[in-house]
Amino acid sequence: MSVEEKKISEVSSIPKQEMQEQPGLQHELTPQPLVHHLPDQTDDRIKEYQAAGKLKGKIAIITGGDSGIGRSTAALFAMEGAEGIAIDAKDTKESIEKHTNTCVLLICKDIGHEQNVIEVVNEVVNKWGRIDILVNNASEQHVCEKIEEIDSSQVEKTFRSNIFGMIYMAKHCVKHMKRGSTIINVSSVTAYHGHPVLIDYSSTKGAIVAFTRSLSLQLVQRGIRVNGVAPGPIWTPLIRASFSPEKMEKFGKEVPMKRAGQPSEVATCNVFLASNDSSYITGQFLHPNGGTVVNG
Repeated sequence: MSVEEKKISEVSSIPKQEMQEQPGLQHELTPQPLVHHLPDQTDDRIKEYQAAGKLKGKIAIITGGDSGIGRSTAALFAMEGAEGIAIDAKDTKESIEKHTNTCVLLICKDIGHEQNVIEVVNEVVNKWGRIDILVNNASEQHVCEKIEEIDSSQVEKTFRSNIFGMIYMAKHCVKHMKRGSTIINVSSVTAYHGHPVLIDYSSTKGAIVAFTRSLSLQLVQRGIRVNGVAPGPIWTPLIRASFSPEKMEKFGKEVPMKRAGQPSEVATCNVFLASNDSSYITGQFLHPNGGTVVNG
């Protein structure tokens, strides 16, 4: 194991810790997730992200940006030169604007309801006049050991957060997208392998795969690419808010790499899919999952 691999393994070793309430708080996680994000976040356990101006001048909307994958994605987009980012996280906004030239617009609304999405998109377009990148990342999950115990209100809330919001965001964003724009949808390895105690969550993630493939076929002639990522076990507040201390201690150990992934290891996939580096890719999923083989 190289020195860098050892450092990544150390920060991905999750100790036993008490559960949080949904959706969880990033600053209470031990250890802190790595986001590679800004100069004042000195951490030599993984090499600092090297930006190359891949998103210079772009306008992006990122849902679910208060922590984890969304926060890391926003940080990397800013480092890559994005002109503007709309995100639902005050702390992320302050951090990005302090250290980069990116302007951040706060969009704190429940995107599971279409009227809220219309208002969000209008705010972005009124400010910048266009949308170049949409990252549909907002998500929630709830553990349920028996399907008989799944509450109907929980099912509706999970579907609204995880898939309804994606459809609404895409519907209203594409009106303001031009050729070369991109949409990135965040699914999960559970869409391919399932999960015994995340029935409704896994179902939404499977729907996201089908939605991504279908939308890519519809928008390809308009020059808009639609792709997704399907992460495996990633260390985010959602995990601590979902599983018992005993399960968290084992979190990520079941994959071939024997560790949980970091938000930054998914955010780099989002940078690739948002940039021209992926110009010949649409309707596809990247799988940052620690080596789990996925077919489908």
